[in-house]
Amino acid sequence: MDYPETVGELSETLRDGGYLADRGLSTALLVALSLHRPLLLEGEVGVGKTELAKTVASVFGRELIRLQCYEGIDTSQALYEWDYARQLLHIRALSEHQVADEDAVDKLFGPKFLLERPLLAAVRAGDRAVLLIDEIDRADDEFEAFLLELLSDFQLSIPEVGTIVAPSPPLVILTSNRTRELHDALKRRCLYHWIGYPPAAREVEIVLVREPGVSETLAHKVVDAVHRLRRLDLAKPPGVAETIDWARMLDFLGETDLTPATAEDTLGAVVKDRDDLELVRENLQEITSGG
Repeated sequence: MDYPETVGELSETLRDGGYLADRGLSTALLVALSLHRPLLLEGEVGVGKTELAKTVASVFGRELIRLQCYEGIDTSQALYEWDYARQLLHIRALSEHQVADEDAVDKLFGPKFLLERPLLAAVRAGDRAVLLIDEIDRADDEFEAFLLELLSDFQLSIPEVGTIVAPSPPLVILTSNRTRELHDALKRRCLYHWIGYPPAAREVEIVLVREPGVSETLAHKVVDAVHRLRRLDLAKPPGVAETIDWARMLDFLGETDLTPATAEDTLGAVVKDRDDLELVRENLQEITSGG
């Protein structure tokens, strides 16, 4: 599959898809695509980690296969399950003689009765897919260890079927919000990039690319206010996603300015914690005036 040959070309391709990547991120992605290396993205919530995987899948015409991690996730949710209902129907359809036939019973655990989950689907799809392993830090140590075979060899072992090897490696993007430290064994198998909050000028550019209907003046005012919010002692500082949502909401309501009154009415787009809301309301004049 053909990809841009330079970092600049890749940045432009991503921009055409609505994603502004800095040179470091574009470099890491280009190497991941070219050398078939998984890419681990860490950063604060809402800075564009998941969105990058979606954009890459879109601009290169790949299928996005997403595995959302959570506490307690295990291999059956991530890899495969047996279609027990179909297996039971199949057994009922067999004659008594066939049920006693070991070969017939062995077929119950063949590909026909295998239900794909994200990891198996991505291995089978190969380079036609982008595998997004989202919020890997929410999974436990055992699941993280389970991923090592996939990240090293792009293959998975199923006891009843054998080893399934990807025809060509999919692009694997892992994201982490750093709710816990990931193990070195996983990090060694990945390229790494930290995505932080962008500078104000770049965040304005991101808003204008994602929401072209928003005026540049309003975009500047929203970004300035968000940067002041991030300097407060908030439990959940707003990410770039919230900046975009705030600008979109104000534009939808026909607002052309960000005043204490308009900010008060639309805080739900950018502040998502009750205690944070109280703190922000106490500082609305300063947040919207630039003082």
